Amino acid sequence: MTKSRHTARYDKLLRALKAARLEAGLTQAEVAKTFGAHASFVSKIESGERRVDVVELADFCQQYGVRLAVFLKRAGLE
Repeated sequence: MTKSRHTARYDKLLRALKAARLEAGLTQAEVAKTFGAHASFVSKIESGERRVDVVELADFCQQYGVRLAVFLKRAGLE
C-alpha cells in the first residue's frame, strides 16, 4: 500500500467528494465556512493538494446530506 495521496483510489475519493458537494448544491466557500476556513481549504482538498482525514470526510458527508458508508459505497471505496 502506497502512502502517496495521488493513488488511483485517492483520486476516486476526491472526485466523489467534489461530486457530492455539487449534488448538494454547495460552493467551496459555503462548505469551508462551516469548517471556519477559507474556500481554499476545500479547493486544496478536492485538488489533492491537502489530504483529507477520516473525521473531516465524515464532516463533509454530513454537510452533503449523505452517510459516510453510503458515500464510500457510491465512490467504490467500501
